Amino acid sequence: MTTTTAKDSKHYPALRNLQFSPIKEGEEQYIVLWDPTGLSKERLVLPLNYFFIIQHFDGEHSLQQVGALYLKRFGEFLMPDKVEQLVTDLDQKLFLEGERAEEARREQRAQYRESPLRQAAFAGRAYEADGAKLKKQIDGFFTSKEGPDFKPSENAGKPIKGVVAPTYDLKQAGPIYAWGYKELLEATQPDVYVIIGTAYAGLDNLFAVTDKDFETPLGVVKADQPLLAKIKARFPVAFEEDLCHQAEHAIEFQLPFLQQVVGSKKPFTIVPILCSFSALSMAEAPIQQSVEAFLAGLRDILKTSGRSYCVVAAAELAHLGMRYGDKEPPTDFSFHRSMQHDLEMLKPVEERKPEEFTKYIITENDKRRISGFAPIYSLLRLIEAESGQVLRYDRGITDQYNSTVTYASMAFF
Repeated sequence: MTTTTAKDSKHYPALRNLQFSPIKEGEEQYIVLWDPTGLSKERLVLPLNYFFIIQHFDGEHSLQQVGALYLKRFGEFLMPDKVEQLVTDLDQKLFLEGERAEEARREQRAQYRESPLRQAAFAGRAYEADGAKLKKQIDGFFTSKEGPDFKPSENAGKPIKGVVAPTYDLKQAGPIYAWGYKELLEATQPDVYVIIGTAYAGLDNLFAVTDKDFETPLGVVKADQPLLAKIKARFPVAFEEDLCHQAEHAIEFQLPFLQQVVGSKKPFTIVPILCSFSALSMAEAPIQQSVEAFLAGLRDILKTSGRSYCVVAAAELAHLGMRYGDKEPPTDFSFHRSMQHDLEMLKPVEERKPEEFTKYIITENDKRRISGFAPIYSLLRLIEAESGQVLRYDRGITDQYNSTVTYASMAFF
């Protein structure tokens, strides 16, 4: 009989699922780390040789093995006291898996579930924190030179079925959001908005639903409790990871637009859903079956509710550059080539063909990292529309190395 002994996390450290970005100070390059889940509020700036070290903190390499890899890579010994201090610092910042991180998760989950609201996490950072200033900011997105013109929409007065909108910083991408929400403003508006965003920190269960009301500087947006109760009865596992909503921005960024565009005209509720699956993962039968089962069940609940609904896919498209794993910064040529691919990829989305949309990304091997695949795919599975249209396309620059995120606004009727 054999037994398996768990590896000591102190000597086999495992880095949590963190995000990182290259930065430059003078001639020196560094990597900054942060926690997308919000469990840790810390940031850590590391020189490149230390970043090499933590890339091997996977729970499988011992500190001794990491030291050997460091010697092979840099031709110098890694002093044990330095690497041990690095492990201690990472653990103190909750950047490592282990008991400290687990205890922090338990406390964070309890606090979230006890709170009556999902509080605004990005007010004052990605958009104005003062309600009056936020209203002015949203209005400015519509009237800016990059925003939508004032010609009436050809779909004015029709019931709107779906919207694709960015999740990028409103200060930069606000006018692109406005193109989609202008269509909503002029449409026959529904009772419920099913807002589906990407869980950038990842999920175990593919979908995470929360029944919390959402707070913004413009007031409280009510979650649709009757619909959420039906979803919970059919898919209780989808509520197990509701904590991920606390730090994710995708849904929060849509709400000021809905409050400004719809709130003064008609009461509305939301169904907030985060998801995490890729086009490549849909080739795995268990994942595809789980995704299709949830979306089919959700569609049935929505269709039989007697309520009109619109699906908002909060989604970004390509991620290019060193921040996202490329070896070189994007050039104007590589961006324009990616733009061409994005617009080709969105053709089957306009035509409401989710299988063709998936196939396009798989054919590319998802080399451009389409983070908004899951929300857009979900939208296509949930709506019944006669038309879809790309309204506006743009990009945002995320760091000094020209790393780029692309995004678009779309509407479906």
